[in-house]
Amino acid sequence: MKYLVLPTVSAFAIMLSACSGPDTGDGNDPEGSTVPAETDTSDTAGEASTQPDMASGIDALQLIKLDCGSIYVSDLDIFSTAGDYAGQTDTFTDTCWLVRHPKGNLLWDLGLPGSLTSQDEQTTGVFTVSLDQTIGDQLENMGLGMSDIDYVAISHSHFDHTGQVDLLADPLWLVNQLEYDYMFPAPDVSEDMAPEDAGATEEGSDAGTQFPGFEPLRHQIIPDNYDVFGDGSVEIFITPGHTPGHSSLLVNLPETGPVLLTGDVYHRTESRELQRVPQFNSNEEETRASMKVFEDKAEALGAKVIIQHEPGDTDPLPAVLR
Repeated sequence: MKYLVLPTVSAFAIMLSACSGPDTGDGNDPEGSTVPAETDTSDTAGEASTQPDMASGIDALQLIKLDCGSIYVSDLDIFSTAGDYAGQTDTFTDTCWLVRHPKGNLLWDLGLPGSLTSQDEQTTGVFTVSLDQTIGDQLENMGLGMSDIDYVAISHSHFDHTGQVDLLADPLWLVNQLEYDYMFPAPDVSEDMAPEDAGATEEGSDAGTQFPGFEPLRHQIIPDNYDVFGDGSVEIFITPGHTPGHSSLLVNLPETGPVLLTGDVYHRTESRELQRVPQFNSNEEETRASMKVFEDKAEALGAKVIIQHEPGDTDPLPAVLR
């Protein structure tokens, strides 16, 4: 069963624009194939005050945490179908991740909207959100820019993972078919409407889309398990259930070893321990199957698991995971 309890991306953007003007600027024309771009790469970091200069090239894989906001949840009830979280509160971190490879840079997830940096914390429903620095600001502190991002991938299309799409320059968006179709469903066609007219607006785009910032991006539809750089070092693998095409990320670091980023397979350490499924997931059965896939992979690889919303996992990390 699907529960419509999260604010939609468009509704969240409207709420923010009522407080101040949003950031602007998108990518280019859609595209279906990829030509891996080689860019200047460098060393990395996590927080502005501790970020090393990354302007020099790198010769080994690196993983860098980016602070993409904070989310206070006033009632955790919606995060468990078991009903055992009712009345509890928690504060989630919202992390994005920069994967630096000698062949290019991958940005994983896009966090909360960048316009929050010029506003007080904002509340919608049970969520109170805030953001100190945009992804672009943090990259600049490293000696990089948004134009240094070659690829972008989101674990899924919820508002706290898509918020800074407007800051992207011209990366290639890697997305599986299920999540793409979830974000851009085929328009309903009535009997008295020609198929070519369905969903059209005066601007020529789908009037119902909640993801206008993703429409102009060059994109590549990827398989359920996708080797980003072709050498087994970085794999996007599908873990559906939170959304139909939800994915997680494997990064095989030369020193740290395998690292698994959960996306939103889990939101909290307790959710992982108790195998709790949020009420708003698209499919509970698929979620539980994905939890098993994720755990089997973690055990087989002896991987370090990082729950992206869990401060206990993300706060202790070094500036650069190598």
